[in-house]
Amino acid sequence: MRDPENNGEPTDHPRAIRSFVLRQGRITPAQQRAFELHWQRYGLDFNGEPRDLDALFGRPAPHVLEIGFGNGEALAWASEHDPDRDYLGIEVHGPGVGRLMNALAARDARNVRVWKSDAVEVLGREIMPDSLDEVRIWFPDPWHKKRHHKRRLIQPTFVQLLASRVKLGGLLHLATDWADYAEHMREVLETAPAWRNTQGDGGYAQRPPWRIETRFEQRGVRLGHGVWDLLYSRV
Repeated sequence: MRDPENNGEPTDHPRAIRSFVLRQGRITPAQQRAFELHWQRYGLDFNGEPRDLDALFGRPAPHVLEIGFGNGEALAWASEHDPDRDYLGIEVHGPGVGRLMNALAARDARNVRVWKSDAVEVLGREIMPDSLDEVRIWFPDPWHKKRHHKRRLIQPTFVQLLASRVKLGGLLHLATDWADYAEHMREVLETAPAWRNTQGDGGYAQRPPWRIETRFEQRGVRLGHGVWDLLYSRV
């Protein structure tokens, strides 16, 4: 997941700094066909207008947003095993979006919609206040070099924007395999008045059952990386 930097309410002016780099890589023919065949069904074109999420899915249901879903493995699994909730995803990298749409189409999924767009702009302009029940940000780019820390997605202004979009009692779930970023996330959230750590002050959580261990994570674990989960309730 590689998401935008300015981390506040979007403006009409382009950002000079973003927290993602568009390293698109090679999009396969199958992934390209996904855009041709399935975008109309699963894709959401950014238009800057607030969306009625219940109308979007044709039913009233809780709404879960995953920011930076990568190749879509976790989002596909969650939406299949949790059919009573509707899932939204934001990802800027085309190959991952295409791969997810192919997986969704293969099982005729009906509870997922995705943006290939800037998360800050989507949150600021297309997602209405108090409309989300949960937000998931798993393994965002850690920007591990100190001079790049300003590019990290989890910053006070972005966390404040998230709080305005999540209902009271809703959940923010962060995960990272970089210890320094885990500490940074915790420091930002512990000082955010709209969020309360479900594990107590400063506590990390065990990986909950709804976050599967993806191939990406398994590879990191084999390399000796730790993984840290943080769960915060909207208050």
